[in-house]
Amino acid sequence: MPPQLNMSNIDASAPLLQHKQHFSISTDQLCDLIDSRQQSSLERLGGTKTICDALEVDPTIGLLPDESFDPCYGVIKSRPDEEGFADRKRVFGRNTIPDAPPKSLLFLVWQAYNDQTLIMLTIAAIVSLVAGFWNDMSDNHPKDEPKIGWVDGVAILAAVAVVIITNAINDYEKEKQFRKLNAKKEDRPVKVLRRGMTQQVHVCDIVVGDIMFIEPGDMITVDCLYLEGHNVHCDESTATGESRTVKKSSFQNGGDCFLLSGTKILQGVAKVVVVAVGVHSFYGRAMTLMRNAEEEQTPLQAKLNTLADQIAKFGCIAAGLMLIVLVLKLVVQSVWSGHWLPPTELTAELVGIVIQAITIIVVAVPEGLPMAVTLALAFATTEMLKDNNLVRHLSACETMGNATAVCSDKTGTLTENKMTLVRASVGQHQFVKPSEIPGWQLQANPMVLGLAVEGISVNSTAVEGISLKGHLQIVGSTTERALLEFIRRLGYDYHQQRASSRLASVYPFNSTAKSMTSIIEINESNVKSPDQSYYRQYTKGATETIIKNCTHYIDAQGEIQILDANTRLEHEIRLNEYAKKALRTLGLAYRDINKETYAGLDPDNAPVTNLVLIGIVGIQDQLRPGVIESVQAFRRAGVFIRMITGDNLETAKAIGKECGILTPGGVAMTGPEFRALSSTEQLKVLPRLQILARSSPIDKTIVVSRLQALDEIVAMTGDGTNDGPALKMANVGFAMGVSGTEVAKEASDIILMDDNFSSILQALKWGRAVNDGVRKFLTFQLTVNIAAVVLSFVSALVSETSESILSAVQLLWVNMIMDTFAALALATEPLTNDLVDRKPLRKDSSLINWRMSRMIVGQAVFQIVINLVLLFHGAEVFGLTDSDADTKILRTMVFNVFVFMQVFNELNCRRIDDNINVFRGIRHDFLFLVMQTLVVVSQVAIITWGGMAFKTVSLTATQWLFTIGIGAISLPVGTLIRLLPSQMPYLWSENKDDEFVHVVSYPRLLWESAITRILQSIKSFSSGPKSSAAAIARAAAEEGEYITDDLKVGEPSYYYGHGVTDAARKKS
Repeated sequence: MPPQLNMSNIDASAPLLQHKQHFSISTDQLCDLIDSRQQSSLERLGGTKTICDALEVDPTIGLLPDESFDPCYGVIKSRPDEEGFADRKRVFGRNTIPDAPPKSLLFLVWQAYNDQTLIMLTIAAIVSLVAGFWNDMSDNHPKDEPKIGWVDGVAILAAVAVVIITNAINDYEKEKQFRKLNAKKEDRPVKVLRRGMTQQVHVCDIVVGDIMFIEPGDMITVDCLYLEGHNVHCDESTATGESRTVKKSSFQNGGDCFLLSGTKILQGVAKVVVVAVGVHSFYGRAMTLMRNAEEEQTPLQAKLNTLADQIAKFGCIAAGLMLIVLVLKLVVQSVWSGHWLPPTELTAELVGIVIQAITIIVVAVPEGLPMAVTLALAFATTEMLKDNNLVRHLSACETMGNATAVCSDKTGTLTENKMTLVRASVGQHQFVKPSEIPGWQLQANPMVLGLAVEGISVNSTAVEGISLKGHLQIVGSTTERALLEFIRRLGYDYHQQRASSRLASVYPFNSTAKSMTSIIEINESNVKSPDQSYYRQYTKGATETIIKNCTHYIDAQGEIQILDANTRLEHEIRLNEYAKKALRTLGLAYRDINKETYAGLDPDNAPVTNLVLIGIVGIQDQLRPGVIESVQAFRRAGVFIRMITGDNLETAKAIGKECGILTPGGVAMTGPEFRALSSTEQLKVLPRLQILARSSPIDKTIVVSRLQALDEIVAMTGDGTNDGPALKMANVGFAMGVSGTEVAKEASDIILMDDNFSSILQALKWGRAVNDGVRKFLTFQLTVNIAAVVLSFVSALVSETSESILSAVQLLWVNMIMDTFAALALATEPLTNDLVDRKPLRKDSSLINWRMSRMIVGQAVFQIVINLVLLFHGAEVFGLTDSDADTKILRTMVFNVFVFMQVFNELNCRRIDDNINVFRGIRHDFLFLVMQTLVVVSQVAIITWGGMAFKTVSLTATQWLFTIGIGAISLPVGTLIRLLPSQMPYLWSENKDDEFVHVVSYPRLLWESAITRILQSIKSFSSGPKSSAAAIARAAAEEGEYITDDLKVGEPSYYYGHGVTDAARKKS
């Protein structure tokens, strides 16, 4: 009889399976493992396989998206609103690094108050309050007058409070904007294996236990263990400080299998398991310590701070002089009259003088200048993000405004990066348009076609997976996606091809070799080739490189033939035909190798010799919309455009002509040819160089350094790992946000979120807008500074009571107009097309040019003269008497005139060129209109109801019209100043030295090309065709002229003369 189950000890409500609450490895154990990075530590934990088991992940399948487990009912599907991998995130943490605690508004208020000027004003206000109360309570105070001695002190304190709160709110909003930018900067996709499928997920969604794929150019932000892969080399200098390249391999092979967060993948591909994320990772712990780094100061901010210090010194001198003169005046008056003021009145008088002197300093100190730059940069970077420019370094924003050269990639930047295979020649059978593919497939030799399909399938890093939007698609480079889509169109399944082949070695794409190689072990499922052996190597890459490395080719019958000179020439002609159609070409090749040869291969360098050419394919990539217009705009802006691409010369020339980069008289050459020149010859050819094809990352670095040697400001685009040095060296480095590697993004200043060339033009416009906004603000503020200081000084000096025509509170209001409100109005103007209708400025150009200085001096003199005339003769002008009431009206009218002069002069400052129409585009300048309206409404309120604090009285409608009308004269005065001749002896002369002048301009290239063509036509009449062509080439080499139309690669006309001949080309 079978044993009976004792039911008495069983709880019927308990689940049959117990829910596992914990993983069998802890976060501390994994962190200790990464910290030690010792093979012995990993051995004690059982190796990578045991760690995968402990993390409950199968490396061949990855994590299951739903790990929820109900104790009673088993695996259940989580609701859409539930978060996945909750247990893992609870135990091992999330892959996010908490932001530093945001600065509170109160802290920013305190920070804004820590200003010497504001502290001085506060002390002066307290002294004024004490003196005012003392005067009000004294027996000498007239009984019929209200006790308002406290008003001045309270008004100053109120003005100080408004300045502090305004600055604090600006800082708070700026910090909030930059937090958003940083969050965007750290948001990027990675490839992981989940549920047996490759998926793209956001980097912050990675969890411990994820199986992740790494490729060249990736920057790892989690700690990992290497599981399997091919030829992985890393740069761990950011993590360990060691600059040497580190090779990674599996635990089973006894190699270094630890990949630290912060590591850059330089070469190879691998599958890794994530063991630490977020604050527990090596990178996260370091980043946590760096969260409170100080904000960077841009070059423009540094210049303005220097200027502000100089102006502040001028203000302090003026204030000190005013203090001394007024005190001496008081003493002289007392001695002259023989009557000294009582102590109470004397104290009040001295306090008033001190307050006036301090107010002069407040008005003179342009504390709004740094704020204007901050506002302009904060506004520009936020708007640039809308234009798909993510600014990583603030200095790049303003530097880009004066860029003189842009070196751009072709694929994905000038073109759409939507690749389609439209031409191919395989086994000497070719089709020239997609509609011919079915017929071509029937004619092609099945074995040759099979080799091409197998090579495309296995020699690729692209995989089918789920995109960030949840769609099933091929994930990988656009070129490889085009190849896989092509064989899918032929009816082949690349999954099946890969499943039936066993990879033995992989040599990922290398920018030096310009090719990718995969080696498989041949089995019964693989294509049978004429020289079949144990292994088969497939190589694809730059067509010229592949053809050069091939010794044989496979013909239409599937026979292997020697690649002789004639056949090689046929393939080169076909390559040029494809390239002239602006097609990107790839060469496909293979070779079968035996065990002995395979055993002797270098594991680090691909064996790209003695190959058998299968064929050539042509991939089409259309120009992006708007590229042609953007190139034209750059040319109008005085910026020289160069295309630096890895494609062959003919393709680059075709695209260059189509988009307008390659112009008559320009030079197109290859990277090896350029490198073969001496540094002197490179400097001579560079001003005319417009296209550099088949370039390597080192070519980009050379071009940047040579251009900078010519005092140019260079913007460079890049997407590859090896582009990092060039991006770092360039004045502004643009990394591709879509196709760029993490290393390129880390080295860049601005990330193009859409990889679009037109976005670079937007960056140029915003850079110029920032510089223009600051210059407009500077023009406005210096005018007010000079006028207010001189007016206050003179009026106080001539006044019987030593009182300035503008009170301390009135000057503080003017200071607010010219600081906060003007900065918001002038430093945040929207983009206009006028920004690209002028030349860039030199790096050492002055902040204040001759047009600005002319406007500043002219307007300041006008304002001083008008206000002094009103001060001394205002009563006669406005029909007023000498009574106290009319004196208050006059002082109010002078104050109103001065403020409205600033209102209308602010309109003048919208243009810092000689354009007379200052209202152009004002309807679209919303913030300017808001600020102007706010100032006018506030001024009306101050005049009408602010009498006690601002020492004003209400004005009649006629008086309002008079004061506003006098203030409006600033507009015609501004027009007259603009109409003054550009040169006036002993006063000013137009200085164009600030504009950058290219060594060779586009017009010069045009007429040089025209002269060359004329010489060519003349010589063709006097010589035969061959001698004529030789004479033209020789003349071009001697005179330094260039011919770009339909010339073969390597002709002397591609090189600058001055000693650069065919010898240089052969040396390359």
